[in-house]
Amino acid sequence: MDNTNILLSGYGIRPSVQRIAIMRYLLKNRTHPTADEVFEALREQIPTLSKTTVYNTLKLFVENGAAIYVGIDEKNARFDGYVEPHAHFRCKKCGTIIDLSMNGENYLPKEFNGDVEETFFYLKGICGNCKKNH
Repeated sequence: MDNTNILLSGYGIRPSVQRIAIMRYLLKNRTHPTADEVFEALREQIPTLSKTTVYNTLKLFVENGAAIYVGIDEKNARFDGYVEPHAHFRCKKCGTIIDLSMNGENYLPKEFNGDVEETFFYLKGICGNCKKNH
């Protein structure tokens, strides 16, 4: 059974057909899609879907913690439905973005006594696939 509407409700987001479809897409496609990619993937499934709805929904998800804005791509805003702390790696050749475990690392100095609410950890380089084919 799909729990997407329960997941959205848990973030204080009222489920709708469009919101459920967009969240399902983010959770199934761990490719860190752009809003346009989400729209193109879902527009046949939901003919009434507009780009504005996709943009506003992704913004709502990020504001409520249900998704992460991934700013590693200088040209496109990308989104991630996997919200557990993790890093992102972007290949400079093919543009692929992959999730990397942070292995519970704490990068803050011991004397830091604040509260961290968001973490963005980006790495860039050449992926193994591109390195192998070069």
